[in-house]
Amino acid sequence: MRIDVLLLLLFLPLFKSDYPFRNTSLSWDVRVNDLVKRLTLEEIMVQMSKGGSGPNASPAPGIPRLNIGPKSWNTECLRGDGNSGPATSFPQALGLAATFSRHVVSKVAQATSMEVRGKYNEYVKSGQYGDHKGISCFSPVINIMRHPLWGRNQETYGEDPFLTGSLAQSFVTGLQGENPRYVRANAGCKHFDVYGGPENVPVSRFSFDAVVSERDWRLTFLPAFKKCVEAGTYSIMCSFNKINGVPACGNKRLLTDILRKEWGFKGYVVSDQAAIENVIDYFHYRNNSIDTVALCVNAGCNLELSTNLKKPIYFSMIDAIKAGKLKKSVILENVKPLFYTRMRLGEFDPPNMNPYSYIDTTLIQSDYHRRIALTAAMKSFVLLKNLNGFLPLKRKLNSIAVVGPMANNTEQLFGNYSPDIDPRFSTTPLDGLRQFATNTKYGAGCQDNKCTNYKADDIKTAVTATDVIFVCLGTGQELESEDNDRRTMDLPANQTQLIKDVIQYSGNIPIVLLLFNAGPLNITWIHEDSKILSIMECFFPAQSTGEAIQRVLSGSGMHSNPAGRLPFTWPKYANQFLPITNYTMEGRTYRYFKGNPLYPFGYGLSYTTFRYRNAWLTPTIPAGFKQEVRVEVQNTGNTDGEEVIQIYLQWLDTKVKMPKLQLVAFERVFIKANDTLNFLLSIQSIEMAVWDDHHGFLVEPGRIRLYIGGQQPNQQTKVNSNILIRDFKIEGKSFLEGDK
Repeated sequence: MRIDVLLLLLFLPLFKSDYPFRNTSLSWDVRVNDLVKRLTLEEIMVQMSKGGSGPNASPAPGIPRLNIGPKSWNTECLRGDGNSGPATSFPQALGLAATFSRHVVSKVAQATSMEVRGKYNEYVKSGQYGDHKGISCFSPVINIMRHPLWGRNQETYGEDPFLTGSLAQSFVTGLQGENPRYVRANAGCKHFDVYGGPENVPVSRFSFDAVVSERDWRLTFLPAFKKCVEAGTYSIMCSFNKINGVPACGNKRLLTDILRKEWGFKGYVVSDQAAIENVIDYFHYRNNSIDTVALCVNAGCNLELSTNLKKPIYFSMIDAIKAGKLKKSVILENVKPLFYTRMRLGEFDPPNMNPYSYIDTTLIQSDYHRRIALTAAMKSFVLLKNLNGFLPLKRKLNSIAVVGPMANNTEQLFGNYSPDIDPRFSTTPLDGLRQFATNTKYGAGCQDNKCTNYKADDIKTAVTATDVIFVCLGTGQELESEDNDRRTMDLPANQTQLIKDVIQYSGNIPIVLLLFNAGPLNITWIHEDSKILSIMECFFPAQSTGEAIQRVLSGSGMHSNPAGRLPFTWPKYANQFLPITNYTMEGRTYRYFKGNPLYPFGYGLSYTTFRYRNAWLTPTIPAGFKQEVRVEVQNTGNTDGEEVIQIYLQWLDTKVKMPKLQLVAFERVFIKANDTLNFLLSIQSIEMAVWDDHHGFLVEPGRIRLYIGGQQPNQQTKVNSNILIRDFKIEGKSFLEGDK
């Protein structure tokens, strides 16, 4: 044996004992405490300041004397490794929510983290650090979609706290992995909290104060984040806005009292980009960096995310200690979650102990990951209208027309925070629809989604003398995105004229409308027009768009029978929603909506039909216990398909103000044609609880009504299936959580 190798083996135990924070036989707490006590205040200050973007703000530098390398905190993993070179691109988050499938979200998160980890391993080997080169993710986005014009609706899981929280848990566990010791890539649920518009219309998000009642905060804006914490997320990102006058990243009640003391969160809080600076620059809540760093660190914000500042706000940390506004002990406690996370990611252990160290970049755009992207896209489509069962198209056509600005607009099909577009694996609606006919006539009408330069002749020429017309309209990130709210629910500019021209020049040719958008559009008149036989909501399906559309519209192969369900309420008219700056939940989302929407939350058609025949549950349960519902569902059609079982709860006897209806259980299930299966769904006690202003969450005695079916009850626009109604009774009282 070589002498140098022998010496290394002999002295390896000494190296381990030299730095207990590298000793894998010790507990995590002992190791973290050992590491932190070796750091100087100057080193801690820098580590807590370098979570941002740009070469001045990222990465957090290494500490050579302890053989600690740099750390890149700024990574986007919303549905693929965003802004970081090649990566498989999965459908945008709102489309994933429309799948109503925990399994789909989990698979997307797993695939994303495998690619993120594979790239990270190679970056570390080559000594590359910086923006989008790490394994600490700023994902998922779990803000509530509370207004149809908010630019970031596409990044969310929709309007319902229960659906959002359930999918968030699946994303967090899928991303972080199942290894009991190591984390594949750590999640970071954002934006905490009461963040859901405006971005820039009518005021800037950087100076906006979200005034929210305690009841709405507890019932709508906090629940999904609590689910994230329960799932084990390592990070939470605090938001730009104020909450009732206090900036979120300096809000001690939010970050310490609720997040840590009530919920037991042990991870780190990172600021949204420039949110710490905005405490001074936009809010004028403090007027200097010393007071601001004291505010935010004392509140519980562990890591500053600045925008390439040479001197971030947290660089005044030591000055704040000298001024008596910040204690050294507080700083030491605040830096610990950062290094605990790095330890759980495997940074200070021998690589051969960590199974995730062996992941490489061969998984990027692998056949397996591309299949996940395709399946997710197919499962996300929501069939909104299908007169006389026009779809699916089972026969080859002679000629079709494909028109509209979204028909061949690759970039706009991906949405915000997507991985880099790889043309080799990306298909557009035009690519997929061409397979339906021998001859395809294409007319964009306009080259951009704003459709300001509209050419009506292109449309007139394309739609004449064809068998079917496919119209592809929508918004894309050009019209709705981060920092870009829509001003109206109308179709953009001349897109309205485009479809009017299609209707005018089509004669008796069937028309299929494909929509690519996040926030709902004003299409009530289109839905009511008998010439439009089918409407499909596609969201932003990303790289698999064309292939997914071809398979679903033709009903060919697995997952081709649409079963997506709307994760938001689609208003019939623009006067059905309140101003975006008004944060009351009164009249918002299906839980409080007044009137009849165009399409309700949870709505979506199928190529087959389902019938609910029996439902069993315990007639009386003690407060604090779960309720289990077993239900029989029959596929009454001739086509195999998936159904989304939805259970909504109504409080019949409570005296406190609660939502008129609340989703409390759901499951996406596959049933063969003419088969009947039974399924078991559980309703947890927290879903039966009411919010009491004096006691927090409690389960009250009284009657509960459940609506069990494939849709919301009491809707004008509904699917062709029934709803079972069952009541049960709760005995006793159980206090669950909240300010007692």
